[in-house]
Amino acid sequence: MSTLPITTIFFDVDDTLYPPQRGVWGEIARRINRYMIERAGIPEADVDDLRQRYFAEYGTTCNGLRREHGIDPQDYYRFVHDIPLGEYLSPDATLRKMLESMPQKKFIFSNADRAYILRVLAALELTGLFDGIIDIFATGLVCKPMDDAYRIALQSADSPPGASCLLVDDLTRNLAPARALGWRTVLVHHQAPGGAADHQITSIYELEKLLH
Repeated sequence: MSTLPITTIFFDVDDTLYPPQRGVWGEIARRINRYMIERAGIPEADVDDLRQRYFAEYGTTCNGLRREHGIDPQDYYRFVHDIPLGEYLSPDATLRKMLESMPQKKFIFSNADRAYILRVLAALELTGLFDGIIDIFATGLVCKPMDDAYRIALQSADSPPGASCLLVDDLTRNLAPARALGWRTVLVHHQAPGGAADHQITSIYELEKLLH
């Protein structure tokens, strides 16, 4: 493992900056199913299998729908993220204080769209704490875990050495490519990392101690 100090931290959003128990992703998943049925015209009986296949083959359901059904990505993200975040998320003063104390450059790196990310940060009262937002449109719809997404993220962060970067994410499949590119990785999850992460924490609050 590199001895370079960590100068740049990339954070995922959903189920990383807040715990999955908040239920945000469950509501988004329901809206994805509705979109597939109502907007893409997919029979309800086929939705679950198609979602799994699109996620595996294309990285996101949106990319699968775009490639195979010609949907408008902007319309997709507006629809699936049209949820009342205030019912699920609340200001997190502890997380804000932790992020404020970190000297590293901090970027959001997410497969979500910028408008939704800004809403999440506002609901958590974390607005203004990040040096940039690298969303799905900033990467040209190239998403994690595709290698090009990480290269674009590096360019968006002024091209720091990969060995000085840290990715914090809740999915091992998103961490493995970053690790292969020389980044250091932290899995935020209660399950075992399975070798895809350098470190594992059960909540985002443990990151500060880990960095020290």
